[in-house]
Amino acid sequence: MASSARPGAPATSVARTLARVALALVLLGAGIGHLTVARQEFTAQVPPWLPVPADAVVLISGVVEIVLGVALLALRRHRAAAGWVVAAFFVAVLPGNVSQYLTRTDAFGLDTDRARAVRLLFQPLLVVWALWSTGAWRAWRRARRER
Repeated sequence: MASSARPGAPATSVARTLARVALALVLLGAGIGHLTVARQEFTAQVPPWLPVPADAVVLISGVVEIVLGVALLALRRHRAAAGWVVAAFFVAVLPGNVSQYLTRTDAFGLDTDRARAVRLLFQPLLVVWALWSTGAWRAWRRARRER
């Protein structure tokens, strides 16, 4: 049941659309949290070895998450490219999650090694979510077949 609202926009299913909108809302919520109520919690995820002030990293990553959330909603013709960028962002923030685990820093209710380890397991799922919901994988496979 693939459909496309406009010529030039990649075909998508209802499930992919709902997943993409949900991911966009997650990113928007997290980004707003970075800039407001969860700022201190997000600071706990900034690796101590990073040569940039932790608060600056939190603010910049919050703005990036907001931009990515908007991109997932607005860039219909570039949906697959947006998916790759969102997936790359999730890979880029992985060191922060690993650091939180290794330094045993409590934040977001992750107050045990087990809870922090389980959270690490979800990071690859975010990458998959971004690639699947935007059709990025499908577009990449199609482009490879056409070569």
